[in-house]
Amino acid sequence: MESAPTNSHEVKGLKLILRSLRHKNFRLFFFGQSISLVGTWMQIVAMGWLVFNLTRSMFLLGAVEFASQIPAFLFGPLAGVMIDRWNRRRLLIITQTLAMVQAFILAALALTGQIATWHIISLSIFIGLVNGFDIPARQAFFVDMIDKKEDLGNAIALNSSMFNGARLIGPSIAGITIALVGEGICFLLNGITFLAVIAALLAMKINQKPKDASKSSYIIHELQDGFTYTFGSAPIRSVLQLLALISFMGMPYAVLMPIFAKNVLHGGPDTLGFLIAASGVGALLGAIYLAAQRSVLGLGKMIAISAGIFGVGIVAFSQSRALFLSLFLLLLVGFGIMVQIASSNTLLQTIVEEDKRGRVMSFFTMSFIGMEPLGSLLAGGLASMIGAPNTLMIGGICCIAGSVIFAIKLPALSTMIYPLYVKMGAVPGVTPGIQMVEDTP
Repeated sequence: MESAPTNSHEVKGLKLILRSLRHKNFRLFFFGQSISLVGTWMQIVAMGWLVFNLTRSMFLLGAVEFASQIPAFLFGPLAGVMIDRWNRRRLLIITQTLAMVQAFILAALALTGQIATWHIISLSIFIGLVNGFDIPARQAFFVDMIDKKEDLGNAIALNSSMFNGARLIGPSIAGITIALVGEGICFLLNGITFLAVIAALLAMKINQKPKDASKSSYIIHELQDGFTYTFGSAPIRSVLQLLALISFMGMPYAVLMPIFAKNVLHGGPDTLGFLIAASGVGALLGAIYLAAQRSVLGLGKMIAISAGIFGVGIVAFSQSRALFLSLFLLLLVGFGIMVQIASSNTLLQTIVEEDKRGRVMSFFTMSFIGMEPLGSLLAGGLASMIGAPNTLMIGGICCIAGSVIFAIKLPALSTMIYPLYVKMGAVPGVTPGIQMVEDTP
């Protein structure tokens, strides 16, 4: 694996932000995934618009999102065991290929005019199963692409910036494409873009780490070990609990976005694209902000504050009836959620033991991706009864409450996290003293 030596205290500006791109494998992944994610966001927007036009049902919007993400919750622990056992790069090649096939099937059905709601739900369940393995495998794969532990947080932040750069570009292109030629072309283009990330994965040279032959061969034992390790650690447990709350109560705002675009703001597919792009801009700014951080110290404070920003933004957006104000508020929403998710990811990846990384990241996926469909289903039902604005307001208030509770627990958690940072090589093993008090996570 090729990489150049880095020292985050010597580099500045753009070099500091982009320092993890010096690792060849991560550079391949970054550019391949950048292309693929633009197509993914096009499909997400096109799917939501197609479902709403076919059904005019707020509940079915939530149901489709539920179908596409609930497998990540149901199969997360099993996926984590498999990720710790299998070659992660090969697993990702398989999952990305299956996702490409799903996009092409959607395109064929939409372009021939044969697509129906049951097709969409069935294919959403399929991609949910694929993502149940793909998402935690991608998170665990970072450590295989990055030689230097101190660059891991920067790589996660750059990955987030890539995701949200695509989130900015993809919905805008999707809105125009849907208006001109329909949803089917969005699905087709998404399928084609998967070729970029598959090619990048094939081009990588990964030093495969040997597996511990002394480990139990029974899956149930490894499931138990992963659960005990994850939820027996107060820092890991607290981070996952806040993430699950944010995902369950706050993230359904994205599912309800077509309703706000059409019924609240009285717009069309272009308005939907602008709204999603606005949150993408905020998230991109949040990812760049994290990429510029020199150290993992302070992540705990970022998690608490960003969760509060996200909740406040959701509450304010729910009451907005003006497009420009809504766009500004979604900037705050995007910034808050990105800093919260990426900071949580970085903190977990930095303190977790390598042989349990796949299982911990599967619980991370369950907390973030897996809880979201449950929230989407609840949000769809609530929106049908009390309206989308009131539904989002309730969710935002719950997110604010969660951030306050996490902030109260943070001093105690910080004393546990700092020694793990030192043990894992994320910070120099100096005597913490005053610095630990001032810069604790």
